[in-house]
Amino acid sequence: MGSMSYFIEGFQNERPVRFSAQQLRDFTKNYVHKVGSGGFGVVYRGRFPSGVPVAVKVLNSTLGKRAEEQFMAEVGTIGRTYHINLVRLYGFCFDAEVKALVYEYMEKGSLDRYLFDSPAPEKIAFDKLHEISIGTAKAVRYLHEECSQRIIHYDIKPENVLLGAGLAPKVSDFGLAKLCDREDTHLTITGARGTPGYAAPELWMPLPVTHKCDVYSYGMLLFEMLGRRRNLELGVHGRESQEWYPRWVWHRFEAGETEAVLARAMAADGKEREKAERVCKVALWCVQYRPEDRPSMGNVVRMLEGEDHIAAPRNPFAHLAPYSADSTASTGYTTTTATESDGSSARTGRKTRVQN
Repeated sequence: MGSMSYFIEGFQNERPVRFSAQQLRDFTKNYVHKVGSGGFGVVYRGRFPSGVPVAVKVLNSTLGKRAEEQFMAEVGTIGRTYHINLVRLYGFCFDAEVKALVYEYMEKGSLDRYLFDSPAPEKIAFDKLHEISIGTAKAVRYLHEECSQRIIHYDIKPENVLLGAGLAPKVSDFGLAKLCDREDTHLTITGARGTPGYAAPELWMPLPVTHKCDVYSYGMLLFEMLGRRRNLELGVHGRESQEWYPRWVWHRFEAGETEAVLARAMAADGKEREKAERVCKVALWCVQYRPEDRPSMGNVVRMLEGEDHIAAPRNPFAHLAPYSADSTASTGYTTTTATESDGSSARTGRKTRVQN
């Protein structure tokens, strides 16, 4: 526990407050209002004496050292930051009885609730989804480019984009995050990080990792906002095949058949359609196979806001098995299987304005 004691003592001058276990019981009225749970613990709704609502994330005590690692990751990263599009960490509790984190409460829940199988009254207009995409991008830009030390989140996905009043987005869950010096161009990581389906290819291979892994995850998030569906869904009739939406989007884009993509996005008018087309191109750039071909998050924000021209993206899936039109005959989507590749196919094509 020596390292943990040293960590907490060294953090006392930072913004978050250290709460006692009794204070947490008071805030939550003895943990009566559970609002969510996950592998690392349970989240309860509470309230400060001032009336400010809070979310209290109680870490799973059975995780042992993993709970300590998540605690230090969250407090040591988000605890040092402040941005309108990042969930604010008010404080923490770390003692023999309870290990918990106290965050601002986001009343509208997470973005996945509104994207996947939500009832019609909860569908978000694409114009608002575009705003959410920009707010989320600004949060990741801040982590990568504006903090004193760069922060790599490692787990950008709809479940970690929380919505508040007016559906304003805030990025949350820094349990996998890592601080790194700006001079460090590559990192060596131990253990798997990220969520399958969102994690960049290099995270699953013995390759150097950079902050561009967050850009890839953000691109996968954009596809799900564009399609209002999971990128990966089980095939029809219970078949074991799986449909991968991003590759389907690429082949519609390549063929000049973006109408189906815009229809799925529910882009209602000319203005929304133009924004949806922009999101489509940015998503395709973000998921380029080679990290150096992906844009910076600053560039992403400018492209989404219409400030930067978006060059026609190259095929981000050239390293996969050839696309078969036959596989899409019944579903409109494709079944893909990764194959061995040296990435050379991604090196072709003209230069673009996308910044690295």
